[in-house]
Amino acid sequence: MGKSRVLFGVLSALVVASAASAGGSGTPGVTAKQILIGGTTPLSGPASAYASVAKGADAYFKYVDDHGGVFGRSIKYKYDDDGYDPSQTIEKTRELVQNDKVFAIYNTLGTEQNLAVRSYLNQLKVPQLLVASGASTWGNDYKKYPWTIGYQPSYRGEAAIYGRYLAKTRPKARIGILYQNDDYGKELVAGLQRGLGKKAKLIVSKQGYDVTDTDVKSQIARLKSKRVNTLMVFATPKFAIQSYSSARLLGWRPLVFVNAVASASNTMTIAALASSKRQTEGSISIAFLKDPVNPRWKGDKAVTLFRSILKKYNGGEGLTDVYNVYGMSSAFTLVDALKHAGKNPTRASIMRAVTHLNEHNNPFVLPGIVVKTTPTSRFPITQARLERYHDGRWVYFGSLVSVR
Repeated sequence: MGKSRVLFGVLSALVVASAASAGGSGTPGVTAKQILIGGTTPLSGPASAYASVAKGADAYFKYVDDHGGVFGRSIKYKYDDDGYDPSQTIEKTRELVQNDKVFAIYNTLGTEQNLAVRSYLNQLKVPQLLVASGASTWGNDYKKYPWTIGYQPSYRGEAAIYGRYLAKTRPKARIGILYQNDDYGKELVAGLQRGLGKKAKLIVSKQGYDVTDTDVKSQIARLKSKRVNTLMVFATPKFAIQSYSSARLLGWRPLVFVNAVASASNTMTIAALASSKRQTEGSISIAFLKDPVNPRWKGDKAVTLFRSILKKYNGGEGLTDVYNVYGMSSAFTLVDALKHAGKNPTRASIMRAVTHLNEHNNPFVLPGIVVKTTPTSRFPITQARLERYHDGRWVYFGSLVSVR
């Protein structure tokens, strides 16, 4: 999906017109009673499993609004369906900025999707807040793109954790990688190699797939043919589920490492149904959020709040979906930033706030994780725990580790 870079030029011609539309007196999207934010998300298409990232955030904003909002203003979140297609991300984002005159673009999901609109938003000085992607560029390229900031742990850092763990515990592994053939997947591959260090030669096969592919059967078959015994699944939920089912059909049961964006408990439940409980048993991933189905959080105040918010503002949909938790965690951080942006927020003041986060009280992240940024460190979440899938649920092991 590198073709999205070609689309950058499409937006350049729109910048002048957009600037005029976004101009005028006052701050766009901010009135005496409301702050309007917007973004895109895949409500349809191959990554529609992530729709709850926006829905969870929206429910949390409605909860905040019913409790006084931020300095008396409600937060209205307009999220549009881009079908996980960068060309649609461009069109929908332009509409949000030019027509809806949003205060900021928030929580847009996908690496290629955010890359497709980053230059446009930065030229207009429209904040691109808490990007729902772990690409390292959100943190590394802040000098060139000062109006953009990420949220979740970096993909490179996540995969480096797996690499270090494998180098220490499976020094004779034969590692195979299934990865999405775009910037998202390639970052995970690079992170794994970095974590393995001198043991990067343990990687014996890399098999990419395109997001438009119907399945990954041939890629899984090729990995099996290379006698891989340790499979890295760097994929979105649809293809992660397929990797388990395809391996089962081949009578192949490697140790699986599945990246965090596809390891939600409800995704793993579907994967087990599509293959078998034995096939998913022992899989490894990382966690940085409280999983609403994990017995450890039974009675936890944040998870109880999470359920009550979804029941009231989302019809009870997604009570077992950790992507809803992600949305609420991100929304909590945005609300915190808005409170620090002042009683009359501007686009400049919200950027100052999101680059000076220091949250020790985000209730939705795992204990011990601090949501923190500085003007030169723009990944708010840089800690996680390893977890192993056992008997139908994730079990944490080890202490908090750095995701860098």
